[in-house]
Amino acid sequence: MSKTASDEQRDSQDGKDLGAAGAQLSTAPREELIAGPSLSVLGWARWFWRQLTSMRVALILLFLLSLGAIPGSLIPQNSVDELKVQTFKEAHRTVSPLYEKLQFFDVYSSVWFSAIYILLFVSLIGCIVPRTWQFAGQLRGRPPGAPGRLTRLPAYTTWRSEAEPEQVRAAALAILKQRRFRAHTVGDAVAAEKGYLREAGNLLFHIALIVMLVAFAVGQLFKSEGGKLIVEGDGFSNSLTQYDDFKSGSMFSTDELAPFSFTLDKFTGTYEKSGPQRGTARTFEADVSYSQGDGPDKKSVIQVNKPLVVDGTKVYLLSHGYAPVVTVRDGRGKVVFNGAVPLLPIDNNITSTGAIKVMDGYRDKNGRKVQLGFQAFFVPTFGGAGKGTMFSQFPGLEFPVLALTGYHGSLGVNAGLPQNVYQLDTRKLTQFKDAKGQILKARLLPGEKMTLPDGAGSITFEKEVKEWASFQISQQPASGWALTGAIAAIGGLVGSLFIQRRRVWVRAVAGEDGVTVVEMAGLGRSESPKLPEELADLAGTLHAEAPTAPDPDPADVPAEGAEK
Repeated sequence: MSKTASDEQRDSQDGKDLGAAGAQLSTAPREELIAGPSLSVLGWARWFWRQLTSMRVALILLFLLSLGAIPGSLIPQNSVDELKVQTFKEAHRTVSPLYEKLQFFDVYSSVWFSAIYILLFVSLIGCIVPRTWQFAGQLRGRPPGAPGRLTRLPAYTTWRSEAEPEQVRAAALAILKQRRFRAHTVGDAVAAEKGYLREAGNLLFHIALIVMLVAFAVGQLFKSEGGKLIVEGDGFSNSLTQYDDFKSGSMFSTDELAPFSFTLDKFTGTYEKSGPQRGTARTFEADVSYSQGDGPDKKSVIQVNKPLVVDGTKVYLLSHGYAPVVTVRDGRGKVVFNGAVPLLPIDNNITSTGAIKVMDGYRDKNGRKVQLGFQAFFVPTFGGAGKGTMFSQFPGLEFPVLALTGYHGSLGVNAGLPQNVYQLDTRKLTQFKDAKGQILKARLLPGEKMTLPDGAGSITFEKEVKEWASFQISQQPASGWALTGAIAAIGGLVGSLFIQRRRVWVRAVAGEDGVTVVEMAGLGRSESPKLPEELADLAGTLHAEAPTAPDPDPADVPAEGAEK
């Protein structure tokens, strides 16, 4: 992919001017222009294959793949968080239908992204296979002999020496081999070549890209990932029924779920309390106890970007919030509900909303089974009455207040349809009203209760607020291969960019006056100031073995027109 148009043109010109000496400095295929009207069906197929496996198209496809990943990073994805996708759709009703048609909510499984992915894969395979064979052939071969005129090469030097031509060539061969050139004598010159690692790095980069693509494909086919919200003191067992949401690849089997479980012992969140960074999170830690299979319990701390790893499955900490503990009693004082109710944050200060649902066990004053529901609005740090807002002023639990509005009737859970546990379906519910006929609502501090009218009971905000944490449990095979491919791609790219492939020739022949004429020339894969510098260094070393011959005495030079 690192071959440019100028490199191709220069290599082509070198091949014409220098013959074998300037050929095969790269394994990149040469593009041939074919007149379109003369192509048959087979010809068009060959033309299409050549275009697909060309460096230009591979670069375009790689760019398109990177460009296609942008909406996957900026727009919520169904594969990551369906709740965020739903929230985004409700907040952006104009563009959401367009995003749906373009599959922007499922970028990595979309038709267009898969098409780019497959074409890039085919392009890389079609590019690498022939270049690998060519490179292997070059490794088995020897550097080509010197061209007829070394003066045409970009780096050139010459001098006359009293050393015999055979001695000069032997000295040049030894020096070049000492400098790790592949060198041999061809006729009256020594041919040498160095920098094969450049092409090896180029091939390694392409192969590493294929490894990454294959690892990504395997990971998508065999992956599993799901989310679970856990309140302090509650636990999770890695089985399908325990997930709040679950997605897997098309070839994943639930039998592959790793057998482990964990309990959220405590969540710790600390925040900056003063200055311009007030409210910024400083600590997000989930203390858990986990066990693998029938093994003993172990302790661990899960932090952001520091997951718990159990048998190849990673448990990531995603978010957290508060779960006020409430108690609901009927008119006779019987407890019909008691527990921590997780509420979902709606801003950075963890102002939270949700629903409290009493589905069973409650009877009204006439003994009829009725369901209760409460709209809940919670702030961990209340700004105080008369401040004009109910929103939290700080994410830490410093002045908790729970605002409630009550309903009675049918929650709609018996219809057999899925329902959001954090929202109330009020279509079959009736709001409680106070003695004045106003909607019954209350703002409770810990320990306070709201009494329902007509002896319907009460709801108490207990003096306890638990915290919850949301986890993503993911199992994605071949991630190690993807990392290996990424590291290898970087290494190959560095090699292809900073290693220069070059050839050097040293010709030593006897001149007409019997003095040896030494010529040295070099040719590089790409233009670089280092080639003349390297040639000058080699020439200086060889000059010490074959020094410059003294200038001839003018008396020994015959005058013009004199008899020879």
